[in-house]
Amino acid sequence: MAVFGKSGDAASTGAGWEPDAADARLAATAGSAAGGPFTSDLSVSEYVLINEAGFEPLGFVVGSSIYHIGIQVARWGQNQELTVLTQAMYSARELAMSRMQAEADRLGADGVVGVTLKAQSYVWGQGVLEFVATGTAVRALSGHGAHRAPDGRAFSSDLSALDFYRLLAAGSVPVAFVLGTCVYHIAHQSTLQSLRQAGTNQEMVVFTQGIYQARELALGRMQGEAMRAGSTGIVGVSVEVHNHVWGEHATEFFATGTAIRQLDPAHHMPDTAPKPTFTLGLDR
Repeated sequence: MAVFGKSGDAASTGAGWEPDAADARLAATAGSAAGGPFTSDLSVSEYVLINEAGFEPLGFVVGSSIYHIGIQVARWGQNQELTVLTQAMYSARELAMSRMQAEADRLGADGVVGVTLKAQSYVWGQGVLEFVATGTAVRALSGHGAHRAPDGRAFSSDLSALDFYRLLAAGSVPVAFVLGTCVYHIAHQSTLQSLRQAGTNQEMVVFTQGIYQARELALGRMQGEAMRAGSTGIVGVSVEVHNHVWGEHATEFFATGTAIRQLDPAHHMPDTAPKPTFTLGLDR
């Protein structure tokens, strides 16, 4: 039975191995070495905003997992979730995310901002995907860990520096970058069904039902992650569709967002901090 989450069996198989290739880089980075330089993927404007928000960058953090995606046979004319593939996609991403967070913990970070999570393939690996999580580890200049997630670890967020600043100005803070996924087989149509629909306007009910179900499974799992993380809401939700390497009728629905919570008023941004403004363009 598939688990679909951090506690999945597939994720645990890699839990005993952690990469050490970044040890030298992290040891010389701000947060580990006094006077060490920080590294980041922040633009100049984002760097300034992070400082305005009361945080300092510590280092660029990375997590990676190269995963072999297995095979699952689906019934030709039936909508169904491909649970083996769903679990593989969950487990690979969780390994990448956990390794990125481990690097942030080594730097003593309060959070990771600008998280990106992508998949890429290599010509030497048929059916193999690398999942890479990256972001910039940051530390609050005051607050002594008040901005961390409820479990005491660094928060993670895919918000831009501007949205991160706006969130803090509103009295909230990120908890975790949350995700939900579902790999789903969409039923094929028979030749007779296709002929009956030729030249006719009508809803493809079987297809609609399959897409609805797959998307709802992904969104529900993302929401479940946010609840388990102790958040009060999710901002910046997006749902992407990927086909990867499974064929034309097997599709992944991938939902992501940033779970947030209310920050203790004692740690709100001071009233003297610049307030974000919104500009409404009048151009058509």
